[in-house]
Amino acid sequence: MRVLVVADDMLVRAGLAALLSGQPDVTVDQAAPEVDLGDVTDAHACDIILWDLGTGAARSDARLPAMQDLDTPVVVLSDDDARVSDAMTAGARGALPRDIDGPGLLAALRAVVLGLMAIDPAFAPAIVQGRGAAPEVPAEELTPRELQVLQLLAEGLPNKRVALQLGISEHTVKFHVAVIFSKLGAHGRTEAVTRAARLGLIVL
Repeated sequence: MRVLVVADDMLVRAGLAALLSGQPDVTVDQAAPEVDLGDVTDAHACDIILWDLGTGAARSDARLPAMQDLDTPVVVLSDDDARVSDAMTAGARGALPRDIDGPGLLAALRAVVLGLMAIDPAFAPAIVQGRGAAPEVPAEELTPRELQVLQLLAEGLPNKRVALQLGISEHTVKFHVAVIFSKLGAHGRTEAVTRAARLGLIVL
């Protein structure tokens, strides 16, 4: 997996690169947000962009609209709900807190490279609010794995049991749950299950 780390702060870029470089199957490149990220990802054949939005990253904020033109999926790091909502609107495929641990970060990046979304549960309400009223149909079609997770949630299983039953990590389950909430415009499990049942996505 080839990761392009983007951040205003050079020290943050170096720290994230060091965190990821310890994995034998991970190669890391670095860039500042003002460069042409499309050219950089093409030149290095990157699989994913990890973009730190910082705490007052004016350059990153100004470049967010350019995310829509990228063919490479983007995961953002932030502690600001508004920035995360803007990034998801611009096309980011994942949103994580800046203090996420190494295993959680790697799990999220691998999930997004496989075509999934990775949203920390703490950001789900802000993303739902940014999308406005709950959709009559999901904002985006749920994947087969998300439907499996949703069905197990409907059966009342906690995240740990869902992870054991599906043979995935609890980190990955949390990402799936947050994405399900976002797609269904739900703020919690009960609301998500109720809407999914109404849409015929699960059987109660």
